[in-house]
Amino acid sequence: MITSVSECNPVIVYIRDVNLLLGASDAACSMFKKMLSKLSGRILIIGSYFLESDADGDDVDEVVSDIFPYILETKPPKEETDLVKWKTQIEEDTKKTKGQIFTNMIAEVLSANSLICDDLDSLDPDDDLQTIASYVEEIMAPAVSYHLMDNKVPEYRNGKLIIPAESLSHGLRIFQESSSLGKDTVEPKDVGKKVTPDNEFEKLIRPTVVPASQIGVTFDDIGALADIKESLQELVMLPLKRPELFNGGLLKPCKGILLFGPPGTGKTMLAKALANESGASFLNISLSTIMSKYYGDAEKTIRALFSLATKLAPAIIFVDEVDSLLGQRDRRNENELPRRIKNEFMTHWDGLLSKSNERILVLAATNRPFDLDEAIVRRFEHRFV
Repeated sequence: MITSVSECNPVIVYIRDVNLLLGASDAACSMFKKMLSKLSGRILIIGSYFLESDADGDDVDEVVSDIFPYILETKPPKEETDLVKWKTQIEEDTKKTKGQIFTNMIAEVLSANSLICDDLDSLDPDDDLQTIASYVEEIMAPAVSYHLMDNKVPEYRNGKLIIPAESLSHGLRIFQESSSLGKDTVEPKDVGKKVTPDNEFEKLIRPTVVPASQIGVTFDDIGALADIKESLQELVMLPLKRPELFNGGLLKPCKGILLFGPPGTGKTMLAKALANESGASFLNISLSTIMSKYYGDAEKTIRALFSLATKLAPAIIFVDEVDSLLGQRDRRNENELPRRIKNEFMTHWDGLLSKSNERILVLAATNRPFDLDEAIVRRFEHRFV
């Protein structure tokens, strides 16, 4: 990327969270230095690095300071009036950046399908634009149909059909009316009321929710594994369906199960079948769902995950390839962000363990169980191979 940029002088390259890039491995750092040495012309590389509020410029990693010799420390203003203005500007910039990300996502999918939309900027980044970005492939067909009905002579550019953002919004409404998801709501199988996300982070998690009635996988669809299926039915289905049996005494519902084994052995199908037959909502979570380039958003997403699961209970939080999200905490090589994510996840998971009336299960799958953090493994009360 940097080599291609060097051909377009002058240019500024901005790298957010540069410490995560350079601290990933020695090979990544060496490659970055090598590419940097090949640059010529009027090119400026700017990197950003978040530190705790009580830290100063002296706490910057040596790896970063060696490559970036000029360090400028920026802090929020101390005056109340200036601080309010600063926060407002940050919110506006964040909204604008998110809008550009969603716009690029939609434009890329539209272009791949020979479509162009010139006025995506007219959509609200926190409302229609974000939802369209999540379901753009499902929305395209009704959007094009609506546009062609209203325009007998459609306009083309470079062989691609030009459609307005209004047509995409109409396609979104058609999609919402024909699906059970709704715009901002999810509906558990055994609960008559609809659950509305309280914030943008719960909205981010919402597309990963699959109601039990829509899973379509049962234990009968899975060959063999009879012993594991029987054990899962005893450990999970009874506590989720009959929680009153576990309100007191020595009986406690299982809150963590780990499935591990080679790829293709049915771990994901077991998880889906378990959610379907127990009548639980299925939240399919991965590292890409949690990670964010904005400082602190990953932790907020995890909080939203557990709060939404509580509303949807009974619910199963399924983490596929859990080793990528909750791997071992290595103090020498690990960056700050993955460690914060693991700590936040365990904090909320511990909250579940102390509330037996919450019908929520954390179910995870991996083919590399020895890469998991020991504290995470202890929280999986039962493990199946």
